[in-house]
Amino acid sequence: MKEQWDEGEEPEEIETVLKVVPSSYRQYLDVFSKVKAEKPPPHHACDHHIEMEGSLPPVGVIYFLSNHESEKLWAYISEHINLCGAYNLLRIKEGGEHLNAFRTKYGSYEYLVMQLGLANAPASFQNFVNDIFSDFLDIFVIVYLDDIMVFSGSKEEHVKLVASVLQRLRDNNLFAKASKWVFHASSMEYLGYFDSSDGLKMDSSKDQRILNSPQTKNIKAFESFLGFAIFYHNFIKNYSKKIISLTSLFKIDSPFIFNNKALSQFQIINQDFNTAPMLSHVNPSLLTIVETNSSDYDFIAVLSQVID
Repeated sequence: MKEQWDEGEEPEEIETVLKVVPSSYRQYLDVFSKVKAEKPPPHHACDHHIEMEGSLPPVGVIYFLSNHESEKLWAYISEHINLCGAYNLLRIKEGGEHLNAFRTKYGSYEYLVMQLGLANAPASFQNFVNDIFSDFLDIFVIVYLDDIMVFSGSKEEHVKLVASVLQRLRDNNLFAKASKWVFHASSMEYLGYFDSSDGLKMDSSKDQRILNSPQTKNIKAFESFLGFAIFYHNFIKNYSKKIISLTSLFKIDSPFIFNNKALSQFQIINQDFNTAPMLSHVNPSLLTIVETNSSDYDFIAVLSQVID
């Protein structure tokens, strides 16, 4: 087992990894090496290319949990993996390093890896991880930036699938944080939701943030509340009708007045979040109802099931 560790690896770090990583994955301990993770990454086909002004930036999909991905969370066992280094795992394309230069009192330097703040850095990184796990996506893996979820229907199958993900990380010189890995869980927090085989719930910590929002006349604070609440709007029946008296406070031709009507609606929405139900995952074996409607400028569709 010693051959999996580089010289300079802290004994405390090794001890932590050995405590966290189950015996089923001990042949992949090098994937959790902190020393290896801190070394410059190799070049990949998806290196971040810095385009000059006037050119189109790279396009990538950064997304919240879709219905299709939520459906995947029917799985009994899940694994949550967090990568070390995040954006720094992606190199700047050769020849473009000078476009990423910075100056210090010790002289000028060039970043060799992608860092926060670059145009479309999230999209480039999402393209990078999607490319690496392309044949796993939506089969037993969901990837959002540096967060990876592995799901399956049984423990035996799960061990094999996690091993294949660890091997893929090893093959691409990517490393995981053992301290942030959740092993063999039937439920977990992921992308702001609490996911389990039973369904999807609001993350309780974020739920409390909404419930504890002050009844404020401060526009910025109120905008923050609305933006946060809309993230969970799917949990509230008739949300758009209930929120309209609050969003109408931001009309351009009207002053912001937090009146009694707005206060009453604010309290109703807070109460709705406090009693928000669990959203069930789609069950392909149940009767599914599709309802549609349209007008000259818009259309809508609703997919629903009756679940006991």
